[in-house]
Amino acid sequence: MQLLLAPMEGLLDFVLRDILTRVGGIDRCVSEFIRVTNTLLPERAFVRVIPELLNGGRTLAGVPVRGQLLGSDPQCLAENAARLAGLGPAGIDLNFGCPAKVVNRHGGGAALLDEPELVARIVAAVRSAVPAGQPVSAKMRLGFNDDSRAVECALAIAEAGADELVVHARTKADGYRPPAYWERIQDIRAAVQIPVVANGEIWTLDDALRCRQASGCDTLMLGRGMVTDPGLALAIRANGAGADAVPLPWSSLQPLVGAFWQLVCNQLEPRQRAGRLKQWLNFMRRRYPEAELAFQALRTETDQAKVTAWLLQNNC
Repeated sequence: MQLLLAPMEGLLDFVLRDILTRVGGIDRCVSEFIRVTNTLLPERAFVRVIPELLNGGRTLAGVPVRGQLLGSDPQCLAENAARLAGLGPAGIDLNFGCPAKVVNRHGGGAALLDEPELVARIVAAVRSAVPAGQPVSAKMRLGFNDDSRAVECALAIAEAGADELVVHARTKADGYRPPAYWERIQDIRAAVQIPVVANGEIWTLDDALRCRQASGCDTLMLGRGMVTDPGLALAIRANGAGADAVPLPWSSLQPLVGAFWQLVCNQLEPRQRAGRLKQWLNFMRRRYPEAELAFQALRTETDQAKVTAWLLQNNC
């Protein structure tokens, strides 16, 4: 069994990847997407999104990170993939799942699922541009408006040379509304000859068990569920080993909240800092009453010194 940490634009960036991989249980991460349009990006553009490239392509906890590219031009994506590959990530991932309107409007992300032939050309071009020793993977949704071409798109990705496929078990039209249609991943697994990873709506250990049963996948990708409950991967692993899945106590998270705040203050623009902390607390308050208290105490606070003082007073 493997557990992967999902890429989530504006949420699961390098700062939160650092913190969540310190908790343990995650085998591999995928970066936020790097948008590729009509130019060959400089190396610094990749390092800005994936600073782990300066650490051997791994988080400080030693978890490998694949770099994700988003675009619709096969040749341009191939050239950028080759440059990114030269910086030493744990692999190259291609985004065929982003549901954002601004991305889809320009023919990227989930919009490509209406054009499986173009999807195949993109994967083939990137695979040929990336050294054989580096894996090329892809992440897709079940479709754009419906899932009628899900298997066709998955076959296009697999037959064009991808080494692995992550399937977010919803269409673009579904957005992030529950449920996720895990059973449709089973249909994709039956059609392709490459490893398939299940993703979508895995918030709890019970969700993970039901997803594995419905999809047939041994490997899961965790996103918002891991942000909400940083101990989720450990709980899934414990269950798989036949042990009790003991929830991660708030006392274990307090120093990580403080470390997250320090990283945010060191790495991000001042205007982003308080908002990023509140964003994470907003997720965690679904599981932890202490996070709810912290969120309410800091909800309207933007002064960095005051946020720092409150966290220190509360052992974070």
